[in-house]
Amino acid sequence: MRTGKRKAAHDVRRLRTEQPNDGAANLDQKSAIEIARLINAEDATVATAVRRALPHIARAIDLVAAALRQGGRLIYVGAGTSGRIGALDAAECVPTFNLATRTVQFIIAGGPKALGSPSESSEDDMKLGRDEMARRKPGKGDVVVGIASSGRTPFTVAAIEYARRRGTKTIALTCNRNSPLEQAAGFAIVTDVGPEIIAGSSRMKAGTAHKMVLNMISTGAMTRLGYVYGNLMVNVSPRNEKLIQRVVGILERATGADHETARRTLAASSNRTPVAVVMLAAGVSRAQAAAALKKSRGHVRLAIAIATPQ
Repeated sequence: MRTGKRKAAHDVRRLRTEQPNDGAANLDQKSAIEIARLINAEDATVATAVRRALPHIARAIDLVAAALRQGGRLIYVGAGTSGRIGALDAAECVPTFNLATRTVQFIIAGGPKALGSPSESSEDDMKLGRDEMARRKPGKGDVVVGIASSGRTPFTVAAIEYARRRGTKTIALTCNRNSPLEQAAGFAIVTDVGPEIIAGSSRMKAGTAHKMVLNMISTGAMTRLGYVYGNLMVNVSPRNEKLIQRVVGILERATGADHETARRTLAASSNRTPVAVVMLAAGVSRAQAAAALKKSRGHVRLAIAIATPQ
C-alpha cells in the first residue's frame, strides 16, 4: 500500500467498545447529578475488568522488570487517548523512580504535538507506525507495549509488528478480544470494559482501565527492581523543597531515624535518597552505601543486606 494505510481488518462498528450503552439512553435529557451517577456506576465496573486480566498483567510486570534489569527499555506506543496515557506513564516514571529518560519511552501517532491537539489521520498510517518504531531501534532486550482500545489502530499494529520482527518482546493492551493488535503481539492484556456511556468514547472506561494497567506494570516492575522499599518510593530524587520534605519523611519511616538525623544524612548522601536509606539502615558511610547499591543494581533492600556488617 503506497500510502502506508490499511483498512481495518473488521468493521469497527462491531466492537464492544463501539456499542451503545443501553443504561445511558436519553443521557442528554438527564440532570447533572443523574449524569454523574451514571458515569460513576459505569466507572465502578472498570476495576472488575482489570481484575480479570491480572495474570497477564503480572506476566507483563515480570517481563518489564527482567528487561530493565539488563539495561533494556520499556516503550509504549499508541494513538490518541491511548498514546497520551502511555506518554503520561512514561513521563511520570522518570521523577517517581529517578530513571534515565531513555528507560521508559513513548511513541504517539502524530508526534509530541498530538499530546495537546488531535492528530487522527496519523492513526491510520502504518508506514508512520513502522518508521516511528524503527527510529527507536528496538532490540531483544526491550519491551514494547502497544495500546489501543479498539485493538485495530493501524499505526499501533504496524509498530508492534515491526518491533516483534526485531525480536523485541511485545504486549498488546486493548479492550476488545481477538483483535489485530492481539494477534500482532507476543501476548495481550484485554480489559473488556464494554460499551461506554457515550458510545465509542474510549477516553472514558477504556482509558481508565488502561491507565490502571500501566500503573500496575510500571509500578510493579520498579518495585521488583527494588526501587521501592516496603511501600516507600526510595528512589525519588528530591529536586525541590516539597520533595526534600517528602524524602526526609521516607527516611524516618524506612529506618526509624529522627527528623534531624534523616535530614542530615540526606545532605551527606548528596541528596541521593537510596544512598541515604542504605546509610541509615545499615549504619555505613556514603561510599559503602553507594558501593552496595552498585553491587545490587539499585535494589535498595538487597543493598542494605549487602552493606550491613555481619
